[in-house]
Amino acid sequence: MTLSRFAAVQWLSFLAAAVLLLYLLSPILTPFVAAGILAYICNPLVQRLCSWKIPRTLAVALVMCGLLLLFVGLLLIMLPLLEKEFALFVTRLPDWVEAARLRLLPLLQKWVDPEMQWDSQAVKEMLLSHWKSAGGAAAKLLPWLGSSGGAIIAALINLLLIPVAMFYLLRDWNKLVRRVDDLLPRHSHAKVNEILAEVDRILAEFLRGQISVMLLMSAYYSIVLWLAGLEFALPIGIVAGMLVFVPYLGMIVGLTLATLAAVMQFPDFGGVLWVWGVFGAGQLIEGMAVTPWLVGERIGLHPLAVIFALLAFGSLFGFFGVLLALPLSAILLVALRHGKTWYLTSDMYRKL
Repeated sequence: MTLSRFAAVQWLSFLAAAVLLLYLLSPILTPFVAAGILAYICNPLVQRLCSWKIPRTLAVALVMCGLLLLFVGLLLIMLPLLEKEFALFVTRLPDWVEAARLRLLPLLQKWVDPEMQWDSQAVKEMLLSHWKSAGGAAAKLLPWLGSSGGAIIAALINLLLIPVAMFYLLRDWNKLVRRVDDLLPRHSHAKVNEILAEVDRILAEFLRGQISVMLLMSAYYSIVLWLAGLEFALPIGIVAGMLVFVPYLGMIVGLTLATLAAVMQFPDFGGVLWVWGVFGAGQLIEGMAVTPWLVGERIGLHPLAVIFALLAFGSLFGFFGVLLALPLSAILLVALRHGKTWYLTSDMYRKL
């Protein structure tokens, strides 16, 4: 009993030291944590390539090039869309100014001043003065950017560290796993490996389910926006669907792009309302049906448990809590399952 208590104190001391170290190093851990998550996601692809007799370093390079091409592809989808929307905005701005004059001038004459007139030259000068003010604000912004240059450079370095750390983690993944395995206590080695294997299986199911959600929501947004008559339905639908893995990002980006496209395209506000309805319904369908069905069932969580986990982790930890709610809930489910098994076979349960 004394040795058991001493071992427990040792493990608790080690855990406390590890938590303290993580807290002290938290400002620099972000790129390494991001690289670790990406490496975990991409490792099965690297393993598959290695099974085809491809050297691991080359397999890692191929997988990372594939990720880069995917990112570039999303940019190639979005940039032409934004460029065309901006060109349409500049082209139609005079028509909007004239429409505003026709609609607003009678109201202003009725409620403000019957003699009020719409001076196009004054509007032009007002826009010009605002443009100059914007230029002055930009000039004031430059010194601030200069004084914050260190923070910007640090952010860029952290961003560049992600692919570097990811490359080395993927290349040495098997070695790192073996080293961790060698450090596990021998008397609980089999049980720990069993738990880790179950966690790995559940996380793999989570990733497969999340990919299914992304594909299904991309199809939903593309098809329904096309039925609503939106000209850029396909690229907007793909972008909105692919970004749903980050909570609210797909909704915000897709809704913003679709609203701009609808304002450019439709002559009245009814078309914009249809677009808003599509995204509102999509958000409800994804949160209340698609994610619980395609992700929750794969990782063994009841649909109500999925909804509760999203709300609970979001309330406790904000944005990142929502992002990590389901994988953390799946890991917690594994721990509770093994804890229940231990409890039912323990003397504590038998003596009750």
